[in-house]
Amino acid sequence: MAIFRQYIAPLLVVLVFVFALVAVSARIFLPSDMAAPAPIEEVGVSSQPTPGDLPLPHNSAS
Repeated sequence: MAIFRQYIAPLLVVLVFVFALVAVSARIFLPSDMAAPAPIEEVGVSSQPTPGDLPLPHNSAS
């Protein structure tokens, strides 16, 4: 158990840190349009109608 605490666990922590550092630093080498944050709103044609697209109900009192 002492070998795990002294050698394996710190090695795993360092490897996770290095992997995260490489993943974050990789954005430097991406093209400028891919390095931007992802858009919050959907950028396409929405398949669901919005309330403004729905027809108004007809209230006929007869």
